[in-house]
Amino acid sequence: MASQTRSGFQDSASLLFATLQDTCRRYRMASLYRQLEVCEGLVGKSPLIDVAILGQFKAGKSSFLNSFIRGDLLPVGVIPVTTAITRLQYGPRARAVVTFLDATSSEVPLEAIADYTSEARNPGNERNVELVDLEVPALEPYKGLRFVDTPGLGSVFKYHMETSEHWLPEVGAAILAVSSDRPLSEHDLFLIRELMNHTPRIVLMLTKADLLSVEQQEEVVRFFRTTLARETDRDFPIYLYSRKIDTDRYRKTLDEELFRKLSANRDREFRRILRHKFHSIGQSCLAYLDVALKASQRADKERREIRELILSEQLNYASLYEELIVITRENAGQTRTVIERHLQPLLHPLAKKLADSLADELPNWKGNLWKLTRRFEEWMREGVSAEMDGISRTEQKHFFGTLKKTHASLERALEAFRAVLGRNVETVLGVTLAETEWTIEVAEPGRTDFEMGRVFDFHFDLLWFLFPMLIFRPLFERHFRNHIPRLVEINMSRLTTQWESCINKAMEDMRKQAARYIRDELATIESLLEGERGRSEEIRRTIDTLTAKMNEWNELQEERKTP
Repeated sequence: MASQTRSGFQDSASLLFATLQDTCRRYRMASLYRQLEVCEGLVGKSPLIDVAILGQFKAGKSSFLNSFIRGDLLPVGVIPVTTAITRLQYGPRARAVVTFLDATSSEVPLEAIADYTSEARNPGNERNVELVDLEVPALEPYKGLRFVDTPGLGSVFKYHMETSEHWLPEVGAAILAVSSDRPLSEHDLFLIRELMNHTPRIVLMLTKADLLSVEQQEEVVRFFRTTLARETDRDFPIYLYSRKIDTDRYRKTLDEELFRKLSANRDREFRRILRHKFHSIGQSCLAYLDVALKASQRADKERREIRELILSEQLNYASLYEELIVITRENAGQTRTVIERHLQPLLHPLAKKLADSLADELPNWKGNLWKLTRRFEEWMREGVSAEMDGISRTEQKHFFGTLKKTHASLERALEAFRAVLGRNVETVLGVTLAETEWTIEVAEPGRTDFEMGRVFDFHFDLLWFLFPMLIFRPLFERHFRNHIPRLVEINMSRLTTQWESCINKAMEDMRKQAARYIRDELATIESLLEGERGRSEEIRRTIDTLTAKMNEWNELQEERKTP
């Protein structure tokens, strides 16, 4: 009976999907292609339900999963750590399989996972990792579920646009982790609104609950409920979690109220998720078809006038594209100045710190000039590299002025574009366009390269046998100390250049995404406005057919609901 029910569900899902796909392709609804692609991978199959752990950088996502499976498989740290989507599911033995961007895969030792998933060992995802799949015996009670750890969505450090937010349509159920030491942010609210388009199952998890007293926990939960009700008009389950205190109690609550129910009712939950995704695509299709219908009902001459009114000069793609370029270039030209202005005061204190440290180290160094020079180079390489890494971690928040300005300016440009387009469509056709959002991904630079350079303008160290250290050592030690400020200045400049390159590349990526959004939206609207004359009946039949199919689907799912 269960297999028959599943077969009937898949058949009806396939029929509805075929209608949605045909409608989107026929009317060139490009903005829906990604969601269609995801649904195509679900229809006719019985995949795992992806339970995504989402949230901002340092919200405790990886720490939560480690704690939940009672292991330390996922790397955690004080800087943005996760560089690739990492998925955990049940397996009879613990194993890890890495899939690369070229579609090849390889099983790797568990202790080597961080080599592929952490920023420290895989900076900037230089290994081109797409996914890391872990099989864990401890997840046996949750067969049918796959837990997904994602890079922090609130961090500016993103490794490619396919990583977190591009993956949102694939979410089956979502846990939004919010750290107790941070408020509910605008980004969190945006993410919730975006998730509502892709899954009906969204819960919030307040991590690091040990930072709050019981009274504070209750106050924060009340605040979250009030804010979410006001902003989304929905009530979401909220759970507390801490890996330091009361962990077993928190784990048991999540286990009994969420994960075991998802696993036990996996087929029903899967149907619910797919129904939600189909409903979202269907409503978007109907809204676009309404635009096409209104335009088709006009005479050819009138429709040409309508096109000119809707796609007015304000919506000329070439001029909008140029505006985005100007915004990005103007800000990119200021990036280096912003970084240098902040780093300049750090030069002298850093040089003094290294000089004082060298004064403590030098008495312990033995040997001739050759050995002394090699020891100095090794010491400086280690010291300056550590200092540059430390500056990147602690000062990076001061580097992003132009990045933030560019994001705000591009966002305003897109909002203005969307406002003009929506106003034109509503004025001319009486149709309201659905709200759409756009987001950005930004790449973090890898470890700063240390530039040692030459300690001597002439290779005196090669003539070490000519310089008795008893006589000349004080002279060379002074030379080493005097060399420090120049090395610090050189490497601070290199650090500035790397961050400048990273930030400007991020701004260029943002510009390309904004341009793509405008291009696709204009292309979709234009294709709907340029339909052949007399197409009204065809469009109306398409609307009726799609509406009927969706109603049949909904009625069928209602009948199949189990207590």
